[in-house]
Order: sequence, then structure tokens, then C-alpha cells
Amino acid sequence: MTTDTLGRPASTVHTLADSSQAHPTLDIVIPVYNEQDDIVDAVRRLDAHLRADVPYPARITVADNASTDDTVRRAVALTESIDGLRVVHLDEKGRGRALNAVWRASDADIVAYCDVDLSTDLNALMPLIAPLISGHSDIAIGTRLSNGSRVERGLKREFISRSYNLILRTAMRAKFSDAQCGFKAMRTDIARELLPYVEDTGWFFDTELLVVAERIGLRIAEVPVDWIDDPDSSVDIVATAMADLKGCARVGRALVDGSLPVADLRASMGRSRHPGPRVEGVPFGLSGQLARFCVVGVASTVVYAVLYLMLHSVFGARVSNFVALGISAIFNTAANRGFSFGVRGSENVVKHQAFGLGIFMFGWVVTAGSLFLLHAWAPDASKHLELLILLVANLVATAIRFVGLRWVFRSHTAVAAAEAAKAA
Repeated sequence: MTTDTLGRPASTVHTLADSSQAHPTLDIVIPVYNEQDDIVDAVRRLDAHLRADVPYPARITVADNASTDDTVRRAVALTESIDGLRVVHLDEKGRGRALNAVWRASDADIVAYCDVDLSTDLNALMPLIAPLISGHSDIAIGTRLSNGSRVERGLKREFISRSYNLILRTAMRAKFSDAQCGFKAMRTDIARELLPYVEDTGWFFDTELLVVAERIGLRIAEVPVDWIDDPDSSVDIVATAMADLKGCARVGRALVDGSLPVADLRASMGRSRHPGPRVEGVPFGLSGQLARFCVVGVASTVVYAVLYLMLHSVFGARVSNFVALGISAIFNTAANRGFSFGVRGSENVVKHQAFGLGIFMFGWVVTAGSLFLLHAWAPDASKHLELLILLVANLVATAIRFVGLRWVFRSHTAVAAAEAAKAA
């Protein structure tokens, strides 16, 4: 059994017929499974559009994934009358499987796909591939949810589509507007590097591709499309929706546990993600890290203050300060690790927490010393005055904490700097 670059079983693509030229600019794939009634019309319409409206060498690839009807024979027969047509076959079923395998093996500069029903108006094809040809973007997608789009489909599909994309924006923090529009393109060099990390073989393929691409810093262009629903579509909406939700859970886990190497992919492929103009003399990423650190610091301070006031009446100032500071320090280190400095997974987590506790001990010495001096000066100070003094002392400890955490997470800061250098 052959495997890909990650050691996973690789799908074998069998070329059945090919009337195309080598190394076209565009290779547009039509993934099919038992589409004998639509394949001939789809290929002829797409071929006519490419000849009339696309001024680049182009190929149409019919990617059959385990059809059992007459789809393959009819597609192969078309190569006798249509130049620029290739028909390939995969023994295993799966739209995502077919796209993944065919895109990665393509010799074109740009790979794209459209569904066999051609629900998307082909006039959007040139706007789709233009930002890829120019180098402005890495991936381009058609969107039915833009204000400039014109869509004709039933209320049920409209509701499901918008609900699904809302889930992606909230649960996966996705910024793209339409994951499932069957009209996408990407640079082939990007496809070869990225697609080995996209596992889904079915309809969730599109979503997984876009989520991973967005997380590693690739630029995604969106093109409003005119789209007409195919009432005869064979897609099982409920089954597809359930599979998509399971896919979201799987990708979410991979992002959290570090099994998806986001930092490495971002360093090798991603574009710079500057939050704003570079400031001369300020290290890369410092502004964003400092802003996120402040957010975590505010939350940690609230946790500390609430715990201190709750414990004070039982344990007194010194014990309450020690316990509240320790608990908030553990929370602070964990939050800064993932949120402020973008460190994912369990690697070195004990080391990082140990370092955080070391900074906690420094903070405790500073705050305990402040309490000692306060009580020496004002023995009857209220717990609210004590809290005020402790918060001021904590500001000093917090400044040291930021410098220390940035040092301990320096390898990830170096990755961000490498991104900047590559983008420049």
C-alpha cells in the first residue's frame, strides 16, 4: 500500500483518457459519483465557457470516485471530440478524496473545482482564479452569502447553509463566509503542501481545507456568485450535516491538542499576520502579545481580587494573598500560554507551569513585602486598602511576568519572526 508524506494511505488516481496538453495554467476538476445523466452536458458547457471566456490554457478533469453507472464510459467518450479533457478514476468513493488526490497530482499552476450540476454561474470563474494568478491570494472561494451574490434556492437549504456557517464562525472562529459553495480554486504549490493535512474524504473536505488554511495564515479571496439550487441533487442534507458537525469536532480537537502542526505550517506557508503597521524598534509580535497579555492580566486580577476578598475573613491577609495569588498564577500561565503566545498542545506544559510558579513566588515576595510594610505603617488598615496595595504590587510582578513568559515562549516568537521575514 502506498502512503503519502504523512504516512497515511494514498489514493491511487488512474488516468483513463486524456486529450489535454501538459502544464496548463488552470486544471478545473469535476468530481463525480454516478452522474451519468449530467456529466456530458456539464463538460460541454464548461468547455464552451473556457474557450470563450478564459484566456489561459485550461484542462477539465473529470474525477470519478467509484461510480457504478455509465458515468465513466460517457466521460471517456467525450475526449474524442473535446480537446483539453482528462478522465481519471479512483477505486474508493469520496468527493473530498478525489479532489485531494487529483489536486495534489496536478501539473497546472492553479487547481479548481465545480460541482457537476454547475449550480454556480461560470461567469464567476475568471474572478475566482484572477487573485491566484496574480499572486495576491492563495485560495479563492465562491460565496453565496455575500451581499453581491444572487441565489435561488429553497428556504430549507438556505436555513441549513446559514446555520452551518454561523456554527463555523462561532465554534471554529472562521472568517470566511461560505464553506460549502461548490466553487473553489487554489494555487497548486499550496495544495501540495497543505492537502496532506486535510483528512476528510467527503463533503467536509471544503470546510477542513478552509479552516486549516485560515489558521496557518493563508490568504483566502471570496467571490460573490450567482447560484441556482439543483432540485435533483442527490446529496443527503441531514447525513451531510451530521458528518460536517463530527468533522468540526475532530478538527477542533486537533487544533487544541496540537496534533495539527499549525505553528510549523504557518512558518513554512503562511503569510504575515501583522495586526497593524510595523513600529521601528519593536520586535515582531510584541504589540499583539502585549495586548493579549493585558486582557489575560485583567481577568487574572479579577480572579485574584475575588478570591482574596472571599478568603480574607477566614484566613487573614497573608494566607489569603498567598492562596489567591497561587490560583490566579496557574490560570494566568495557562491562559497566556495559549492565548497571548499561541502555544498549543501538551509539550512542555509542565515546564511552562513550573516557570509560571517561579514567577508566582517572585510576585508573592513583592506582595507579601508590601503587606508587611503597610501593616508596619498602618496596623489597622482595612482589607480594601490592603487589596489596593496588593494590586499595585502585582503590577510590578506582572511586568516581570510578561518579560519572563515572552522569554520562555521565545521559540514561538521566533516562528512568528520567521513568518515576517518570509513575507518580506
